[in-house]
Amino acid sequence: MRTIKDYNKTKIACYLGFVTQAIVANFTPLLFLVFHREYQISIASLALIPAVFYVVQLVTDFLCAKFKNLNYRKSIIISEVTSALGLAGLAFVPQLLSNPLVGILLCVCVYAVGSGLIEVLCSPIIEACPFPNKEGMMSLLHSFYCWGAVGVIVGSTVFFALFGVENWRYLTCIWALVPLYNIFNFASCPIEPIVQDTEGMSMSQLLKNSRFWFFLLLMIAAGASESTMAQWTSAFAEASLGVEKAIGDIAGPCGFAFCMGLGRLWYGKKGQHMDLSAYMTGAGVLCFASYLLTSLSPIPLVSLAGCMISGLAVGIMWPGAISLTSARIPTGGTALFALLALAGDLGGTLGPSLVGLATKSAENSIQSGILAASVFPALLVISLIGIRSMAKKFKENRASTNA
Repeated sequence: MRTIKDYNKTKIACYLGFVTQAIVANFTPLLFLVFHREYQISIASLALIPAVFYVVQLVTDFLCAKFKNLNYRKSIIISEVTSALGLAGLAFVPQLLSNPLVGILLCVCVYAVGSGLIEVLCSPIIEACPFPNKEGMMSLLHSFYCWGAVGVIVGSTVFFALFGVENWRYLTCIWALVPLYNIFNFASCPIEPIVQDTEGMSMSQLLKNSRFWFFLLLMIAAGASESTMAQWTSAFAEASLGVEKAIGDIAGPCGFAFCMGLGRLWYGKKGQHMDLSAYMTGAGVLCFASYLLTSLSPIPLVSLAGCMISGLAVGIMWPGAISLTSARIPTGGTALFALLALAGDLGGTLGPSLVGLATKSAENSIQSGILAASVFPALLVISLIGIRSMAKKFKENRASTNA
């Protein structure tokens, strides 16, 4: 008798995978001042934490691209194990070493490996499942990163208000229970290969494909457009509205993540009959306009509204870029998803860095920095126009060959 596979269990496991990634990416930055006071670590040294996190994640993406045939089940279970160990380790390891910063960075390295694996593997795991409306499903999947970000920011803020920030170690262990629980989901859910072992393209094959470079450029622009606002809205809200950090976190990154999640949820439910590339082009234009609104409006609340609108606009960009690429290069395999994740993370590094440099050169005007970063949604629109033009030429050439 043929066993019916429960792919809904796979879906839930991947949803929680993205929630895990949101926890490891957003929780530790909330503790920067705690580390500064408790371990006497300088603010400048604390900047190493996000830097190490993204570098390790980039290295993980690259290594995944090098391996043509990863064992998806073993690798995704490792992602949950390392995420849980890294988070729980934050509560104990730093105080065991003479230099607490070294202990923190060790834990960051461990959970950054988990975050990188989640980013590379969850998308192809969902793509390989026999779900209808793959594009909508991909958007819905990535919305859970947004809900996870909202949950960890709001949940941590409430916990600290009720129990005191000095009890942060207990909260760290509580958040570590999410990936710990998800180990059992990934161990038992059905997982299909994205392509057969012999069919997947290697990294060198993909990089020799001229079409693929357009998609890499698209992914860099998507990652930069998203991360720029995500990382700068808290500082922007504090600076422009003059509010406390807790309120700035809720109004800034939490509000942005909520709007981004709404954008992804809406497309996941309603976007199955839409042309994805056309929808993304419209979203890119809206994102560019929201960057201009944020950076040029003299009214702080209008500028903050621009940040929220950009959240709605960028929601489709990352999952949409993955869906477009996998549909047009169906034999890309693991290397394709890993290189896309690498490009997205590269964009996520370039965008906020450009804002920092432009802000500094403009006498600490964050609005000027955001204006400089508007180049990324513009680049996304240009990339999409190139991809649509390329697809049109491909259809015309095929029609003339068949004639």
